[in-house]
Amino acid sequence: MYAFTYERPATTADAAKLAAGGAKLLAGGQTLLASMKLRLSSPPTLADLAAVKDLSSIQREGNALVIGAMARHADVATNADVKAAIPALADLAAHIGDKQVRAMGTLGGSVANNDPSACYPSAVLALGATVHTTQRKITASDFFQGMFTTALKDDEVITAISFPIPKRAAYLKFKQPASRFALIGVFVAQTDAGASVAVTGGGNGVFRHAGLEAALGKSFTPEAAAAVKIDASELSSDIHASAAYRANLISVQTQRAVAACLSA
Repeated sequence: MYAFTYERPATTADAAKLAAGGAKLLAGGQTLLASMKLRLSSPPTLADLAAVKDLSSIQREGNALVIGAMARHADVATNADVKAAIPALADLAAHIGDKQVRAMGTLGGSVANNDPSACYPSAVLALGATVHTTQRKITASDFFQGMFTTALKDDEVITAISFPIPKRAAYLKFKQPASRFALIGVFVAQTDAGASVAVTGGGNGVFRHAGLEAALGKSFTPEAAAAVKIDASELSSDIHASAAYRANLISVQTQRAVAACLSA
């Protein structure tokens, strides 16, 4: 490692001031600390959010779950309100990384980082969630802007994410065996507005699949999903899987997610 200044703000306002001064926010460190060790990131100041207690709450507000940015994956996975209202979200959190990652990683850190293979962004996008910050509220469709890129400003801190409660939902992930990131992850949700399908691990960032959504809006069945041809031309191809393989996984995981919704 190299020399840097470590700050531990006690309030969200203090954290925002540090961010405005150029500090890098440390929400869980599962990506940031690794990138610093590899010299891919070299912030002069780290602002650890662990002491900001009001960022860790999980509560139901009307027809939505409001989860604080510093809620750990393990907390989301085991929280009674999450398991009752959106069990798919609890299941997603329960299968992120390993126990050590789930004990330290946070919802806000994952969403702010926007790794193209991260699990949480697919839930945020598919459920039409709203990202609350120290300055505004950002809809999921406006928040994610590509690989490791979001609508967040440098001096803006995520405080919570509000998830509308769907009729039913499911998340199916095909893991990379080493990293446990999603080779392909598909979050399917059925709401009063129709069906939504968000895909992670397929390319430069999380995205919704219009073709699958249209088909499932007409007939919410695995057969309807199977009939949709998945275009591989814009999917990524690497040492883990070809674009064609990822396209097939999107179809298969969507079918399985719909089946899981119907059997719940």
